[in-house]
Amino acid sequence: MEQITQILNTMDFSPLFITLKTAIVVTILSFFIGLAAAARIMHMRKGIRAVVDGLLTLPMVIPPTVAGFFLLLAFSLRRPLGNFLYTQFDIKLVQTWAGCVIAAFVIAFPMMYTNARAGFEQVDINLIDAAKTLGMSNRKIFWKVILPQARPSVTSGAILAFARSIGEYGATAMFAGNIAGKTSTIAQTIAYVIKDGNYAKAGVWVVIVLLISFGVIFALNLILGKNKEKRRWSR
Repeated sequence: MEQITQILNTMDFSPLFITLKTAIVVTILSFFIGLAAAARIMHMRKGIRAVVDGLLTLPMVIPPTVAGFFLLLAFSLRRPLGNFLYTQFDIKLVQTWAGCVIAAFVIAFPMMYTNARAGFEQVDINLIDAAKTLGMSNRKIFWKVILPQARPSVTSGAILAFARSIGEYGATAMFAGNIAGKTSTIAQTIAYVIKDGNYAKAGVWVVIVLLISFGVIFALNLILGKNKEKRRWSR
């Protein structure tokens, strides 16, 4: 117990704040962009939809290090796009906190997108047709009819995107690096602390991650459980 207390007193908690800050921003971005992408893909032709859907969900099946590799190819200062952003707008993404956000977003976005798309697909088409006969615009139908019906899936997607951002390591390590107080997330800190042989300190970080993860799973189960109860009593 004394060892744990000593570790806590000497620990730098910046990785916790960087991780939470990154996860919150990524969740907000994933929420709105995921909703827009899921709504847009519903109106695409079948062939085009399959291609676009495959591209949007690809980060779910490729190793995160592969995603990090492509991000480096795109935004490295030695590459045209990265060099253009830096020379014209003084924007540098590699080894910055913005890089953490982009890397985590690429990995977490499919969680939000796939859940939102699944929720939209389950909306009763009769409700949409009824709203159209009442003269509602497409935008109003989306916000007043479709989104409320798909709320459980959308909410679970946002929670899962947050959770995935918390645990992201591979793409972030490659693209943003592990700069103390700047890009060092909890996942990266655990890996580097273990590499140094400090298992006690790594264990403290693992407990912190487990508590956050449990809270996320608890919130997800609570939301889904409430939704099931509402459906049961509505029958």
